[in-house]
Amino acid sequence: MFISTAYAQAAGGGAESQLIGFLPIILMFVVLYFLMIRPQMKRAKEHKTMLEALKKGDEVVTAGGVVGRVIKVGESYVTLEVARNEGKGGEAAVEMHFQKSSVQTLLPNGTIKAI
Repeated sequence: MFISTAYAQAAGGGAESQLIGFLPIILMFVVLYFLMIRPQMKRAKEHKTMLEALKKGDEVVTAGGVVGRVIKVGESYVTLEVARNEGKGGEAAVEMHFQKSSVQTLLPNGTIKAI
């Protein structure tokens, strides 16, 4: 008396309705790829190319903000000259060793005037 009769719905659309239900999720992954993943992969590729092209005499900035001139490039490390003391008794340079991956930016030659 107080409970109404429930009738089953007719089957319709099956696979098509499920695909339409997943469409927003698929679109979100496509947008995520083009807005976040693809640009990050492009930047990583450019950084790797820049690290492979490092040579003696290049001026760089490291991830820690250290500015210096490359004096030696190894397999996974790079040596930077960050300061030079031209006082009495000859020339002495301050050399620091960094992992290649910590080099962030390649500066145009001549940016560092007095190292």
